[in-house]
Amino acid sequence: MPVPEFVSALRQKIGHDLLWLPGVGAVVFDDDGRVLLGRRTDDGRWTVITGMVEPNEDPAPAAVREVEEEAGVVVEVEHLIDVHATGPITFPNGDQCSFLTTVFRCRYVSGEARVNDDESTDVGWFHLDELPPLDGLHRRLIETAITSTGVPSFRR
Repeated sequence: MPVPEFVSALRQKIGHDLLWLPGVGAVVFDDDGRVLLGRRTDDGRWTVITGMVEPNEDPAPAAVREVEEEAGVVVEVEHLIDVHATGPITFPNGDQCSFLTTVFRCRYVSGEARVNDDESTDVGWFHLDELPPLDGLHRRLIETAITSTGVPSFRR
C-alpha cells in the first residue's frame, strides 16, 4: 500500500511507533442499491472504501478522492454516517497506527468500478443479499448507511 508522503516523513523520525491518524470511509450506493467494496491488498479482506485524510484536507473531499483513487468511481457525499476510533493496528512492516475515521454515505455519479491503484486486488458492486465476507465493523457501516437519516452514529 502506498504510504502518504507526510506519514513517510513522520516514520523517518519515529520509526514504527504508534501514530494517531485521521481516516475516512465511504459507503457508496449505486442507483440499483448495490454497495461498492474493495478487497484489500494487505490482508485480503473486503471492506468499504477507506483511506487517510491528507494534511489540510477536509474529510468529505478526502472520501471522494479515496473512492476515485482506489476504485475509479466518482461519487457525491450525501451525509455523515459514523465516526469511530480503530486500532492500534500493526501493519506487516511493523508500523503501528490508530485511526479516527469519519464515514460518509455516498452516491455513485460516474465511472466504472475497477482496481485503480495497488491498495486493492479486487473492486466491485454487490447486492446487499450477496455481500462477500465482511468484518463486523464494515457490515455495521453498510447497515448504518442503509437506514441513515443524516444523524451520525458515534459511541456516547
